[in-house]
Amino acid sequence: MAAPSAALRQRRAAAAADGAPEAPERAAAGPAGSGARPLPPPGTFWLTRIVLLRSIALLYFVAFLVAYHQNKQLIGEKGLLPCKLYLQNVKKYFKGKINLDALSYTPTIIWFLDWSDMDSNLDYLSLFGLATSAFVLVTGCANMVLMAVLWVLYLSLVNVGQIWYSFGWESQLLETGFLGIFLCPLWTLSRLPRHTPPSSIVIWGFRWLIFRIMLGAGLIKIRGDRCWRELTCMDYHYETQPVPNPIAYFMHRSPWWFHQFETLVNHFVELVVPFFLFLGRRMCIVHGLLQILFQVLLILSGNLSFLNWLTIVPSIACFDDVSLGFLFSSGRGGVKEQMAQMQLKEATGEQLPLGCYVRKVVNISFGLLIAYLSIPVVLNLLNSRQVMNTSFNPLRIVNTYGAFGSITKERTEVILQGTSSLDPNDPAAVWEEFDFKCKPGDLKRRPCFITPYHYRLDWLMWFAAFQTYEQNEWIIHLAGKLLAQEEETLSLMATNPFAGRAPPRWIRGEHFKYKFSRPGGKHASEGRWWIRKRIGPYFPPINLQGLKKFYEDRNWPYPVRH
Repeated sequence: MAAPSAALRQRRAAAAADGAPEAPERAAAGPAGSGARPLPPPGTFWLTRIVLLRSIALLYFVAFLVAYHQNKQLIGEKGLLPCKLYLQNVKKYFKGKINLDALSYTPTIIWFLDWSDMDSNLDYLSLFGLATSAFVLVTGCANMVLMAVLWVLYLSLVNVGQIWYSFGWESQLLETGFLGIFLCPLWTLSRLPRHTPPSSIVIWGFRWLIFRIMLGAGLIKIRGDRCWRELTCMDYHYETQPVPNPIAYFMHRSPWWFHQFETLVNHFVELVVPFFLFLGRRMCIVHGLLQILFQVLLILSGNLSFLNWLTIVPSIACFDDVSLGFLFSSGRGGVKEQMAQMQLKEATGEQLPLGCYVRKVVNISFGLLIAYLSIPVVLNLLNSRQVMNTSFNPLRIVNTYGAFGSITKERTEVILQGTSSLDPNDPAAVWEEFDFKCKPGDLKRRPCFITPYHYRLDWLMWFAAFQTYEQNEWIIHLAGKLLAQEEETLSLMATNPFAGRAPPRWIRGEHFKYKFSRPGGKHASEGRWWIRKRIGPYFPPINLQGLKKFYEDRNWPYPVRH
């Protein structure tokens, strides 16, 4: 520390001569009622912890809300990929036992629940998660027990979610939530728990997370699609991303030089800015500001689930209490004043309880665990054959990340159509389309804006469009459920052309190439956001009777017409 100025030394000497006590430093603030405004000192993270916990709770809340609304239809008793069948197959693989190997392969508390009503199990887990995350979000209070409960609940859903939960943000939420456990005291429920300041090891755990996320995303791009090196990827991204929004429609028509500038900015933020973390407090704050701004721009330009919202969370750890003080009231009895009074008491040199020393051991052990689990992640980052969005441990505590290593240059869509005609090959047959909640379908429907919410079926339909139906058997399962007009499955759809009348006799999948219409052009003047051209059939017309053996072979419950 710099030596105090001569004037300051003189004031302290005068105070000592008068017998007056030495005034506390400005950062500690004056006592209540003195009129001094509480100013948190730099390098402390009490307020940062409150913001981090509330942010993590918000993302958990969104994730559990998505689970509550969609899990029954996707992995429930009559889901497209029932989780009961998945667990039964895992159990069968491990010789019919729920042993340590089975638990390690699929860590989930559903192993220990009653499988006779799997829909209720999924609902209870989601509702418990919603209630717990809402409490933390509203109060800003949490302890290790509550944060561990949230983590275990979501881990349990992710590990039975199969392909619906196979994306990087699921592991990223679990890693972020695991770090959140160690932000808190063991039992105390207080926004400012005495003798439990946020550990610098945990704060650096969050910084290490954002470093790996961004650097991994940057490296996978440079090593992946050549359009990232040629600065042309943004010519395609807005139109071909999984679920575009209305802003993407207009951003797609930006001039070529702007798209190249966007790509350069992307490389700078992902490959250069992460190293700001290690250049001192000010550059760390600059890093946090740039990363948050970057994520906000991504949020505005596409519906990427809660990924970008989640990526903002570890960036909050770049800001100390001084930086985040503006978010909290300076009034009497506020968090700032409580923090200042607590720091004054601790400055008196009172003896710390034994638990504080135990906590230091826990924090050091936590740091060593993160360092050990980071070894394969770092080796992957340094590898020219880098893989993205991979977990190297079953609990997904430390993972590798990345996004858009390759960019699709054309957008294709699978459109599901049904007909009441007896003969699907009759040229006079009228085929009517089922629209999904958010993915492109109806040419005149405005692209949706749903982030941070997420429609899992819509997202998987994007992948199915550049694969085959043989690679995505669940899409045939979906068609069978639409043939039967099952209410649970229809809740995943935006429109049902057969509502209020007889179910369709046949359903087929048609493959189309989609492009944005030109703003102000002919198609746009007709109210069309999209133009499309048929590629060919995606899967042939099918009926319920013809699917019976297909269902039996996979042990899927045969749908009953409603």
